[in-house]
Amino acid sequence: MPVPLYEAKAEFFRMLGHPVRIRVLELLQDGPKPVRDLLAAIEVEPSNLSQQLAVLRRSGIVTATRSGSTVVYELAGGDVAELLAAARRILSVLLAGRQDLLEELRAAEPAR
Repeated sequence: MPVPLYEAKAEFFRMLGHPVRIRVLELLQDGPKPVRDLLAAIEVEPSNLSQQLAVLRRSGIVTATRSGSTVVYELAGGDVAELLAAARRILSVLLAGRQDLLEELRAAEPAR
């Protein structure tokens, strides 16, 4: 029995649900990067980065090519960059709404 689309989407978003994976995808928006550059930018243990890169690779969202001892990662398609941009827009709206709420709560506090 095929997996319903909503379950496949949920699994996709679970795969994205790790800060290191999101940061890798953000960095790869600018073009292919060797692992050493990703490590320098993200500042996590090499084993942690390797684990997260493997998840992204298995999902097909990034590809890896080896040149000698250097492994270079890149986004598998441009849709990922569009998804990250949409997430930024959504977060901007959500966070702006929270700031308005915070200011409203502060204004409603009784003076001490």
